[in-house]
Amino acid sequence: MSLNRKLLLAVFVLAVSACATQPTAPTSKSLENLAVHQAHLATLANIQAFSLKGRLGVVSQKQGFSGGIEWQHHTTTDNIDVFSPVGGKVANIAKTPDQVVLTDQKSHQIKANDAETLTETTLGFRLPLKGLSDWAVGRPTTSKIEASNWDSQGRLTMLKQDGWDIRFDNYLESSGTFLPTKIVLKSEKVNLKLLVEKWLSTQ
Repeated sequence: MSLNRKLLLAVFVLAVSACATQPTAPTSKSLENLAVHQAHLATLANIQAFSLKGRLGVVSQKQGFSGGIEWQHHTTTDNIDVFSPVGGKVANIAKTPDQVVLTDQKSHQIKANDAETLTETTLGFRLPLKGLSDWAVGRPTTSKIEASNWDSQGRLTMLKQDGWDIRFDNYLESSGTFLPTKIVLKSEKVNLKLLVEKWLSTQ
């Protein structure tokens, strides 16, 4: 091979290598998709309270649970009724800024500083109530986001945050805003599924 041909080959290899390693500039389409996502999150940020009715399924290392749930969430308080598969009330979880109280079907009360500790002790699984109030409406918490993805309408389809892998499978329009109706959460110890049968109100 002649010297000129070797030089030409070397230049070609370097050019191909540079193209392969050069970062791809964001396209107008990807920037537009990001803008749609941010606009959707801005709409969700206006939701400070909600009320929903649905079903909760939990599989943990200790046991499993499946039943109904009615949840009223406000900025600093939560009130959750948990029902058995046949409709009997299993427990009420009431959260205030100072404590969380679980009242069972016999009116016995157990108190703790947070819902995760309380539900693990009494129900056998950790209910991530602090994060779930954001994830339930399809938005991340203020914690670091490890990974996320969204659809063409800006709605989250996948989120990794606070040790949970979260999948948003379905959305339903409620009062002009698209809210999730199926949320699947997985951690090292718990698989949790929240199916929203009806969004009763959002504020």
